[in-house]
Amino acid sequence: MAQETDGNEVSTKFSTLNVNAVEFVPSFCTSSTSAPASTAVPATAAAATTSGGGSPTTANPAAPTVVPTSATSSAGSSSGGGGGLGGGGGGATTPTSTAATPTPPSSSAPTPMERDDDVVIKTPENNESEPLDSWDAEEDSILTPEDEEMELDDGEGDGDAALKLAKKKPPKLEESRSKKEHVNVVFIGHVDAGKSTIGGQIMSLTGMVDKRTLEKYEREAREKSRESWYLSWALDTNQEERDKGKTVEVGRAYFETEKKHFTILDAPGHKSFVPNMIGGAAQADLAVLVISARKGEFETGFDRGGQTREHAMLAKTAGVKHLVVLVNKMDDPTVNWDVARYNECKDKILPYLKKLGFNPLKDLTFMPVSGITGQGLREPIDASTCPWYQGPAFIPFIDELPSLNRKTDGPFIMPIVDKYKDMGTVLMGKVESGVAKKGTCLLVMPNRTQVAVDQLWSDDEEVTSVGPGENVKIKVKGIEEEDVSPGFVLCDASNPIKTGKIFDAQVVILEHKSIICAGYSAVMHIHCAAEEITVKALICLVDKKTGDKSKTRPRFVKQDQVAIMRIECSGLICLEQFKLFPQMGRFTLRDENKTIAIGKVLKVVE
Repeated sequence: MAQETDGNEVSTKFSTLNVNAVEFVPSFCTSSTSAPASTAVPATAAAATTSGGGSPTTANPAAPTVVPTSATSSAGSSSGGGGGLGGGGGGATTPTSTAATPTPPSSSAPTPMERDDDVVIKTPENNESEPLDSWDAEEDSILTPEDEEMELDDGEGDGDAALKLAKKKPPKLEESRSKKEHVNVVFIGHVDAGKSTIGGQIMSLTGMVDKRTLEKYEREAREKSRESWYLSWALDTNQEERDKGKTVEVGRAYFETEKKHFTILDAPGHKSFVPNMIGGAAQADLAVLVISARKGEFETGFDRGGQTREHAMLAKTAGVKHLVVLVNKMDDPTVNWDVARYNECKDKILPYLKKLGFNPLKDLTFMPVSGITGQGLREPIDASTCPWYQGPAFIPFIDELPSLNRKTDGPFIMPIVDKYKDMGTVLMGKVESGVAKKGTCLLVMPNRTQVAVDQLWSDDEEVTSVGPGENVKIKVKGIEEEDVSPGFVLCDASNPIKTGKIFDAQVVILEHKSIICAGYSAVMHIHCAAEEITVKALICLVDKKTGDKSKTRPRFVKQDQVAIMRIECSGLICLEQFKLFPQMGRFTLRDENKTIAIGKVLKVVE
């Protein structure tokens, strides 16, 4: 009986020791490595037998961790009565001795099971051992190495995730930039040919204008007895244009197909607004020449004085890659999808377009359409309506055109078409080369003002970067709106565009009644700029067929001649050699509301 009491006392003291060890030496719990239960029993017993008294505590510091009851009682009995362990005061001296004694490294690594239950290893032999205090058990469960590792992992994971999110934010915005190829389509042609109506119809068919808006336009147009104009109101947005039925400014809109993103530039057809039309054509990659098949209308547009010829020529000069001729109003009662009328219009205009340099096999296409009904624009024309035309519809056709070669790796260049004030200065234009991102420092030429990019929009959608071919709005810091004029160029600060006042150019005189000699002045349109110029000197004539240059200086040039001349501008302009950068090196000369010549920059003199 005495033995049993002593055994319980020892057991109690050992469990007390365990609590103290965890409390005062937290590392005791996690770092100490206990021997497996089977080997622990004889070790404790042997230690108790050999040393006697209070020595078991110092002999094996790991022993308190493993407390099998049977082992303790046998240890007590074998040491010769309970006095050795119980009365020796081992329990009182334990904490200090344990703290002082270094833990010997275990030869065998603990199994996960043992690590979880560092304090008491539950084996079938020691199931009856005393349970730990509840807070101790909790502490143990909190401090298990696996849990610690998991906590660290979680923390690290969250930190990594946060870092990754922070890093990924700009690319996420980057994704908002349209990955589709951007193509700028300019609609040109004589006044009333149906350019704005076709543009509005395309927007309606591609879902860019909702049905309710179109119904509103139709209702308003009917009130003004202009019901056939309602589609054009999607592009002719100001009141003057709607009242007169004439486009004045270049209307802008966009639509998307599966492969490409198209920007519609609706150019004015009236001869008073040709300078605006040139600005639109300068931004275009693809031109759509709209001609009316209605009796009398085609002839008015194509004869001398009509805009069909001039617009086609200006489009070629502006450098459009492909021309699509839409023969519109085929549903008109005077035409009624008549193949003879379609061929008549085509045969009359084709020789002129060939003369301009368009190749019917490569970069010229004719199509019959009806703008008001939308036939031939998105879906092929019904065979019952027009059995003689088997070709594709307009939108699928332009979607399948080959991709354009863009200069993405060059310096950033964007001629400024327009500007306005909106919590800063917003500049509009088409990116000709290079890429600009939010925060980039750019230069406004020719007045050399440094600006920083604040915000970017590509066709009204905010993006983080813009590339070549895109029609964009760029909000900049560092310049006032009144200090910018259309024709200025936003460019790379490290590689600015050339500026000059005097340059040599090769000029083709298209249509001019009198002769041109030194001292002649006209208005030059180059990219988006319009500048007054004077012919300083005529250098030589160029033979159209052979390209040979004359040895003597000509005293004058006349219609249909090609000459190299030195030209002086009234102010400083941005320009580039045609062979280096065609978009910034081609120009047209206009005088008395007529386009009289086209030319290309050969050399910037000063």
